[in-house]
Amino acid sequence: MPTFSRRGFIGAAGSAAFVAQADAQRTSATPPRPIIICGDNGYAFLDAGYQALTQGEDTLDAAIRVVRGAEEDPNDDSVGYGGLPNEEGVVELDACCMHGPTRMAGSVGAVRNIMNVSLLAKAVMQHTGHVMLVGDGAERFGYAMGFEKKDLLTDRSRKIWMLWRETHSDQDWWGPGIGSPGWTPPLQRKTAESIEERTKILYAKAEQLGIAPEHRADAIRKVLIPPTGTIHCSALNTKREISGITTTSGLAWKLPGRCGDSPVIGAGCYTDPDVGSAGATGSGEENIKMAGAHSVIENMRRGMSPTDAGLDVLKRLVKFHNNDMDQLRYIRMNYYILRKDGAFAGVTLWSGKKDQPPSFAVHDGTRRMVNFVPLLQGESISWPPAPKLPANG
Repeated sequence: MPTFSRRGFIGAAGSAAFVAQADAQRTSATPPRPIIICGDNGYAFLDAGYQALTQGEDTLDAAIRVVRGAEEDPNDDSVGYGGLPNEEGVVELDACCMHGPTRMAGSVGAVRNIMNVSLLAKAVMQHTGHVMLVGDGAERFGYAMGFEKKDLLTDRSRKIWMLWRETHSDQDWWGPGIGSPGWTPPLQRKTAESIEERTKILYAKAEQLGIAPEHRADAIRKVLIPPTGTIHCSALNTKREISGITTTSGLAWKLPGRCGDSPVIGAGCYTDPDVGSAGATGSGEENIKMAGAHSVIENMRRGMSPTDAGLDVLKRLVKFHNNDMDQLRYIRMNYYILRKDGAFAGVTLWSGKKDQPPSFAVHDGTRRMVNFVPLLQGESISWPPAPKLPANG
């Protein structure tokens, strides 16, 4: 089991140097450099977005170029095509966007059969008097706007869902959530021996389902530890125009119709052209209750640096759970923060593995990964704590 510490912020010289760099004040007379920040699953698509941004493309369109790459990648099961489905085996997508130059916003939730919900959210913003459309209404609107109907479940994601379904996963989303009076830590309900036995059953079932040996360990991890899947992207140009977008296939094996924070403006994404843009990935239900992205922006409006603005919201999250580590260790939360002068930061609740700290992607002329600044030392965990799995089944 991982160890936990509430010694908040990183003291290492390298991390301190990054904080100083990311939060460095820039004079108002100096235009900011073009910059895009996004989740690590957008790294491969940053060059296309940054090139478009530097060639004068709108900031929202440049950000959408990045997240579309993830939406259209069948091997990325966190977003769009190939996303892991709900408990009934149906992929449901959410997205929202905010366009700084016009102060407009659009959002869609629980959308089936349309791959690029980032573009669908933008269409709601541009072509309706509404901000949010959900479910069948959002899907019908998409068809009216010319979006293609597409089965979003790939053979790979279908087999992972079948593995979860046929082995009767003990982690579904019925029952009280974290923080509810009836919630108890899952570690009180299972034993290591039962997990080891279950892993053997999963390997046998994965073989029966035709999951390739090299993919079995990954599929089993996703059954044992249902992943959340999201990408956020914010883009800023030299005119200080800024926009943000968040898109997701949501929580694996969720109840049909569930919407997390990604389509909720002010939670999964918030952009104020006078201040900056922020987005979130992680435990969506927890972030909705925090109005996380909006809270980050309001902190910066009051003069906090991007790093301090994000860490302050994470502190509120800790306080929200009464500093209860039995609850907090099951929560993951990342904030991506870009100020309108080009200062940026990424903050996270947990520091993660020492040899593999969590990071996010940045492009300001140089594409690179940057480590998050954590609030707490240690790793978040999910139930059940999966045993070490061999690379091949």
